[in-house]
Amino acid sequence: MFYRNKVVWITGASSGIGEALVYELARQFAIVIISSNQQSELERVKNNCDNLKANCFIKYLDVTNAANINEITNWIIQTFGRIDVLINNAGISQRSLVIETPIENDRKIMEINYFGSVLLTKAVLPHMINQKSGYIAVTSSISGKFGFPLRSAYAASKHALHGFFETLRSEVYEHNIKVLIAFPGRVQTNISLHALTKDGTPHGKMDEGQSTGITAENCAKQYLKSN
Repeated sequence: MFYRNKVVWITGASSGIGEALVYELARQFAIVIISSNQQSELERVKNNCDNLKANCFIKYLDVTNAANINEITNWIIQTFGRIDVLINNAGISQRSLVIETPIENDRKIMEINYFGSVLLTKAVLPHMINQKSGYIAVTSSISGKFGFPLRSAYAASKHALHGFFETLRSEVYEHNIKVLIAFPGRVQTNISLHALTKDGTPHGKMDEGQSTGITAENCAKQYLKSN
């Protein structure tokens, strides 16, 4: 198995695609560091991993906090000596029209979805270059290919990821580092429940696109086959 004994750090690991990725990695005998800003949910995911007899470690993370990111990066290197795989999966969506969306919401979504992934990648990248190997993945969306109503900031943040990570791929190829941009379509997750509305509160509704989509488990299996 490709991920056996690999040290994998995954963000957005407390639900949805991220949680499903954790379990799939655990079944493939990876050493998994799970991060999100939902401590209690991380504990639940770790308990499930313990039932799988997996090597799973919790690290609470705010992806907009560079000091927090650097602290965890250093802990992983000091503890395991390397980071083989980084999966940038943390993110937040949106449900509001352009005309009614305050700029603060645009900035918040961009900070989490785009700059969070950039901060994480820049923290990990020097270690991967030094070890002359690595695998960096980022979760985009079909909204990263096309704009959709009510998702202007979300789509913009996903489009931005493509420019960054496609450029990164071309720059790190010579260092034996692979870069993947994943494009999940409609997946059964809670992303629409937590999407920001015009006043910054959660949307609180399960959209049809999510409820009728593929399972997160199916998505995770396809995601990890793309290495």
